[in-house]
Amino acid sequence: MKKAVVYLNQFFGQIGGEDVADHAPEIREEKVGAAMLYDQLLDAEVTHTVICGDNFMGSNTEEAVEIILDFLKDVDFDIFFAGPAFQAGRYGMACGEIGKAVKEEFDVPVISSMNIENPGVEVFKKDIYIFPGGHSAAKMRDDVKKITDFGNKILNGEKLLPAEEEGYYKRGIRHQYFLEDETPAYERAIDMLLKKINGEEFESELPIPELDLVEIAPAIEDLSETTIALVTSGGIVPVDNPDKIQSASATRWGKYDISGMDRLENRDSNNFKTIHAGYDPAAADADPNVVVPVDAMRKYEEEGRIGKLHDYFYSTVGTGTTQKEAARMGKEIAQELQDANVQAVILTST
Repeated sequence: MKKAVVYLNQFFGQIGGEDVADHAPEIREEKVGAAMLYDQLLDAEVTHTVICGDNFMGSNTEEAVEIILDFLKDVDFDIFFAGPAFQAGRYGMACGEIGKAVKEEFDVPVISSMNIENPGVEVFKKDIYIFPGGHSAAKMRDDVKKITDFGNKILNGEKLLPAEEEGYYKRGIRHQYFLEDETPAYERAIDMLLKKINGEEFESELPIPELDLVEIAPAIEDLSETTIALVTSGGIVPVDNPDKIQSASATRWGKYDISGMDRLENRDSNNFKTIHAGYDPAAADADPNVVVPVDAMRKYEEEGRIGKLHDYFYSTVGTGTTQKEAARMGKEIAQELQDANVQAVILTST
């Protein structure tokens, strides 16, 4: 019987939540968490579950990958599954990192599932099969069913169809194949041209990706005359979170007065904290300046290296936030900054 291995993060591997996101890689010769669902749906036996904390993989990627590959070197398996990662960015990146490494090291099919907003899609869709997934674990069964159906096709040696027909994200990999009706290329090209001229719908055989290009701003020649603002997706807010910014999948942003402040004081001083759900908040809660460096910018002001730090900083949360919402909030904040005659922005994340 064919054999499979499943990769899960600390939450879906039933280790714990954000408090154990630094959990080092481990491998279990058993089915843990979602691996049991895989085992039910696959035409293969899930023999091992690999578990790794999202923070550990993100902060120690090379070490984590090396450990896991070492775990697997004596394991006999025919296919590898990672996730589903839903809209969780760190989890998606982790699935992509280990999936790519396993594919290269062991030359087995690797399949995952991620929501379109997950950054892992764009980074790793060329390296492994990634299927569109739900926003949250509420879609676990649907997402696992989708990728195990495809996995079963591979395991059973069935003919694989193009991405559009199988349902996974296009990988940008081109294959030569022959049309059943054997229509010559020149006839197909002329047919598309005539349809375009006549305003009719047609489908190109070579899709051109749409690029969201942003014009690069000219360089600032003299920072000593420049007003600079701090903007962050790291979730730093006053302790009462007056704008009720969501800790994930944010649709709101806040503007906070720092005029007269030499630095941001921490939550113990009842001033600022992070409400971001995508990283360990300990460091940011202890010193919010590690995410919004007001203290460093004040030093630059004193030294005359910048003209002025803007009287407000702007904050939202990046984890799980959709491109559409991020673009809207970015435009709104940019308009505020333009109205305030701010000449430059320092963007900080986590």
